Amino acid sequence: MAAPVNHFKQALKDGQRQIGCWCTFGEAITTELMGTAGFDWLVVDGEHAPNDIRSIRDQLVALATSSAEPVVRVPIGEAWLIKQVLDAGAQTVLVPMVETADQAAELVRACHYPPHGTRGVGATGARATQFGAVQNYIPTADAQICILLQVENRKGIENLDEILALEGIDGIFIGPSDLSTDMGHQGNSAHPEVRAVIADAISRIKAAGKAPGILGVTDEATQAYADMGAQFLAVGIDVLLLAQGARALAAKWR
Repeated sequence: MAAPVNHFKQALKDGQRQIGCWCTFGEAITTELMGTAGFDWLVVDGEHAPNDIRSIRDQLVALATSSAEPVVRVPIGEAWLIKQVLDAGAQTVLVPMVETADQAAELVRACHYPPHGTRGVGATGARATQFGAVQNYIPTADAQICILLQVENRKGIENLDEILALEGIDGIFIGPSDLSTDMGHQGNSAHPEVRAVIADAISRIKAAGKAPGILGVTDEATQAYADMGAQFLAVGIDVLLLAQGARALAAKWR
């Protein structure tokens, strides 16, 4: 029995557009609900949401029967964190604040078993192997791990071509909020200068044979990114969906 096929990774390889959403409540029940909505992928956010390895694991369990692929964003690109989320059953990992090719290469290695990587071989009793039931997990796991790296500041953009030249990276996610702030346009990812950098980055990512991704939280931004060619496109954040819907409902009937 081999590691499960990562359909999200295959869809990116095939050039299919994948529509996703952010899950930031840190609760399995809300993530399970999001899994019924029809998204292709859902981010279990360990960077800005109140998550730890146990709540991440619980959300992976909650999405086990969903057609939405769980994408776990670790809080920082550390090998020990990546090892934990992979052993918990994640097959797609999103790493924030990647700035250099050397950093990117180490992250790829952290996702792969030796001799090609540095991932610790301890999944036999973990959820990733269905607690030992997937006997051929270790020799087949690497091929099903999808590695997504976030480039979200000027240094990362400057080094983007070197990062893209590396093997083992499935996609590059552009972080518009951090990028715009680092460019001196705090909170204004719609600034023409920022949009131009994003459009150029998406073009370069596609030309390198990788999948470009991004998050839009307004219809205008999402459409703009879609028109630029974003392939894995997040179209919202769960907490904002609830907040906006609740406020609109209250205003309507007050």
